[in-house]
Amino acid sequence: MDESYCDAPAAPAATPGGPPYAECVLCRAPTEYPESTRGATLCPVCEWQEAGRNACSG
Repeated sequence: MDESYCDAPAAPAATPGGPPYAECVLCRAPTEYPESTRGATLCPVCEWQEAGRNACSG
């Protein structure tokens, strides 16, 4: 074994950067929108599901 090898330090826990994000109005998951966004905010998953429902409603 090579004696010059050493373990890499553990990566710090990932913390989301940027402004505080609004909660999804359906599932309460963080959204991509800042808290200051007006109206109903949806997370990417709920946005996709809502788009599918609207597309199928005719």
